Amino acid sequence: MNAELVPVAGGFSWMVMRHRSSLRVVATASLVALIAAGMGGCSTMHPSDVTGSIARSDAPQSEAEWRKSSQIYGERYRADPKDADAALHYGQALRALGQRQQAVAVLEQATVANAGNPALLAAYGRALADNGNYQLAFDTLSRAHTPDNPDWSILSVQGTVLDRMGRHDDARSYYASALKIKPEEPSVLSNLGMSYVLSKDLTKAEDALRRAYAGAAGDLRIRQNLALVVGLQGHVAEAEEIARAGLPPEQAEANVASLKEMLSRSDGRRNPKSASVAAAAHS
Repeated sequence: MNAELVPVAGGFSWMVMRHRSSLRVVATASLVALIAAGMGGCSTMHPSDVTGSIARSDAPQSEAEWRKSSQIYGERYRADPKDADAALHYGQALRALGQRQQAVAVLEQATVANAGNPALLAAYGRALADNGNYQLAFDTLSRAHTPDNPDWSILSVQGTVLDRMGRHDDARSYYASALKIKPEEPSVLSNLGMSYVLSKDLTKAEDALRRAYAGAAGDLRIRQNLALVVGLQGHVAEAEEIARAGLPPEQAEANVASLKEMLSRSDGRRNPKSASVAAAAHS
C-alpha cells in the first residue's frame, strides 16, 4: 500500500492508494507519516496543500479523468503556451498525476506570460509547495491576493506552507484569517487539525477535525484523519466506527484496515525499538 499526495480543489491531500490505477480516495494517509513526524520528533516534511479539502464536483476524480484532462489541456498549452486557462488546467492535471517538476515548469512559464494573473500565481505557488520550494511558494501565494481582498483558500494554503516550514503558530494565524472569511470551512479546519497534530496537541486536533467532519461528513479524507486522531488517543473502537460510518461494507472494511495499519505504523514510529516510518507531511 502506498501513500500518495493527490491534489484536490483548494489544495492537496495525502491518500492511501491501494492501486496505482486509481486516484480515488480509500483512506487518507496524511497521518501515516505525519503522525510519525509529529509524534516522533522528526521534522522532515513532504509537500502538499490541504489536508482534506472538498473537491469541486466538476473536477476530475479518477486517474483516467486526470490523464484525459492532461492530454486535452496539454495539447492546448503546447499550441499556445500563453493560454492561461490551458496552462492552469494542464498544471492541475500534472500535479494530480505526480508530475510535479513539469507542473512547476508549465505554471512558471504561464505566470511570466500572464503577469499578475492571480489564478496562475495561486496554482504556481501550490506547485512550488509540491516541489518543496516552501519560501518561494509562500511568496508567490502572497502575490496571488492582496490584504484588502484576501482569498480564504490561498490563506489556508499559505498556512500549510508555514506548517511545513515548522512555523505552526504563524500557520494557525493564517487559518484563523481564512476562517474569518469562510467560517467553519471544512478544508481549513482540516488543515488546522493537522497543524495541531504536528505540534502533538491531539485534543485540539480532534476538536478541529470534528468540526471539519460535521461540515463534510462525506469527505473520506477528513473522516480518516479524524478516525486516526481519535485512535491515537486510545479510542480505537470509536475510531473504527468513524472510519466505517455510512460506507458500503467493502469500502468500510478497507478504511478500517487502512486505519489499523496507520495506527500500527505510528505506534511503531514512537517505539524506538520498532522499525521507523519515513516522515512526510500533511497537506
